[in-house]
Amino acid sequence: MSPLPTTVPAIVRTRVRAAVRRRAPRSPREAEERALVLRLLSLLSQYPDEELAAHRPGLASAVAALPRSPAAAELSAFMDWFTAQEPDALARHYVETFDLRRRSSLYLTYYLHGDTRRRGTALLTLARRYRAAGWDTDGGELPDHLPVVLEFAALAGPGAGEAPLRMHRRGLELIRHALTESGSPYRHLLSALLGLLPPATDADRAAVAKLAAEGPPEEEVGL
Repeated sequence: MSPLPTTVPAIVRTRVRAAVRRRAPRSPREAEERALVLRLLSLLSQYPDEELAAHRPGLASAVAALPRSPAAAELSAFMDWFTAQEPDALARHYVETFDLRRRSSLYLTYYLHGDTRRRGTALLTLARRYRAAGWDTDGGELPDHLPVVLEFAALAGPGAGEAPLRMHRRGLELIRHALTESGSPYRHLLSALLGLLPPATDADRAAVAKLAAEGPPEEEVGL
């Protein structure tokens, strides 16, 4: 691209450069496909109860019908394992992976705030965000539970809907790291999700390394 003449006002040159950098808006079809991927991630990251286990053939068909993409490939790899397991084995693996290991907990505010008072404030802020968007959870889970956050993202769209995911990217990276270390197939879901978000920065990677080494924040007595 040839440079603009120096006689062109600076604001025009700046706006043109910004326009070149800006990603083209997604088409309605792309937005719909992205929402479907997020909805599938929400469903598949939930506890695999009898109802979810019974719907595995339909979920596998939905994943197989996705357009080719890195996220679709990760989902397909997960479904190969998910559909081959006995329901009891799925339930045991889920509990062992997400309920008994803090490093792979699906409660996202834990990684940012630990078990401190700030976490309570963050949960309240997240619940208010949902209500402001006209969406109310059924009360069965905390608002920072990953399946809930994913469902909100699917329903509310990539702007405000995906903001909580972007905010908690570092926690999501740590979950993926823990799942990869343990060899859990659920790592494919986290890889699919992280591939949808903006790339990690050097600051993100440094923060994840620190979080992995030191753990989440602890309450500071006296504050």
